[in-house]
Amino acid sequence: MHLGRLSLVPRPAYSIMSSSSAQAASRLSTIHRHLSDGAGSQSGEGRRPAQSNVQHLTVFGAGLMGAGICQIGAQSGLKVVLSDVTDQALENGLNIIRKSLARVGAKTHPDTVEKFTRSIMDNIETTTDAAKAVAHADLVIEAIIESLKVKRDLFGFLDKHASASCIFATNTSSLSVSDIAESCSKDRQANFAGLHFFNPVPAMKLVEIIRTPHTSESTYQTLYSLTKRMGKSPVTCKDTPGFIVNRLLLPYLMEAIRMVERGEATPEDVDLAMELGAGYPMGPFKLLDFVGLDTTSYIASGWREKAAANPGTISSDLVRPIPFLEDMVKQGRLGRKSGKGFYDYKSK
Repeated sequence: MHLGRLSLVPRPAYSIMSSSSAQAASRLSTIHRHLSDGAGSQSGEGRRPAQSNVQHLTVFGAGLMGAGICQIGAQSGLKVVLSDVTDQALENGLNIIRKSLARVGAKTHPDTVEKFTRSIMDNIETTTDAAKAVAHADLVIEAIIESLKVKRDLFGFLDKHASASCIFATNTSSLSVSDIAESCSKDRQANFAGLHFFNPVPAMKLVEIIRTPHTSESTYQTLYSLTKRMGKSPVTCKDTPGFIVNRLLLPYLMEAIRMVERGEATPEDVDLAMELGAGYPMGPFKLLDFVGLDTTSYIASGWREKAAANPGTISSDLVRPIPFLEDMVKQGRLGRKSGKGFYDYKSK
C-alpha cells in the first residue's frame, strides 16, 4: 500500500500462472538500526550465505513500481532483468522507464539525453519466462499485486529455480513479509526480506528494509548497502503491520475521515489545517483521493483481519470500520480515478 507519494498506490499484477489471475490492481533521514536479535546467527548447516555483492537484479512486475525499481537498479550499474506475464506489460514498463530517464537526462545531460537514456536502457533485459528471469540473479525484487496467494505462488516457484545464494525481497506495503517467505525453503527464508520502495521510485528517497525473525545479518547488510548504492535512504523495521510509514499514516487518514463523519470539520478545512499547521505537503483528504478510497478501505480491512488473528500486533480500534467511507466506496466515489471522492475532479 503506497499512500500517495508516501504510499498506498496499488501496483500492477504479475502471476506465473496466467494473465487472468494477474489482473492489475488500480494504482526522512536515514535510521540505521541493527535488529540482530539472533537473526545473524541463523546460518543453518549447508545454507549458502546471501550474495554480498549484487550485480544481477531481477524485478517482477513491470508497472509503475517495478519499472521504477528497474530504472534505479540500471542507473546504479546493475544488470537488470524485468519480468511480467505479457510482452505488452513489459513494453509498457520499458516506456515508463524511457520517459523517466528522458526527464532525468534533460536535467543532468541536456546535450546528450538520448545517449544517456540508451546507456541505462542497455542494462535492462526483459522476459516473460519466470525461471529464465532468475537464472543468474543475485537479488530478486517482487513488485506485483498485493495478494498473499499470488506472491507466495511466485516465490515458491522461484525458490526452485534461483541460485541458493540469491536474495529474495518483496516490495509489499501491507502484507506480512514472514507470511510471504513461508512459501520458500527454510534456507531461503534466511535470504528473504522486505524492501519497500515508495512511489515514484526514482524520486522518493526512502526505502523501508523489513527484517523477519529469519532474515540473516548478511542479507540485511547486503540490502542496506545496495539501497545506499541506489542513492536511497534506508530505514529498518521489524515485520509489523504497515512497517513504519503506513503504520502511522493509515490511522491518521482514518481518523481524518471520522472527524468529517462526526461533522466536526469539512475535508477542505482539515486539509488546510494540516498543510498550514502541520506543514504537510498534502492534506489527508487530498491524499485519500489520490490514493483511492477503495484502496484505503481494502488495506484497513486487511489490518482488521490481522488484528483479529494476532491480538497485540495492532489495535483493531485504529482501523475500525467507517460507514461513511464504505458508503462512498459503494457509490463509486473512489477519488481522482473515478472523478469524484471527497473532492469533485470532473470539472477540473
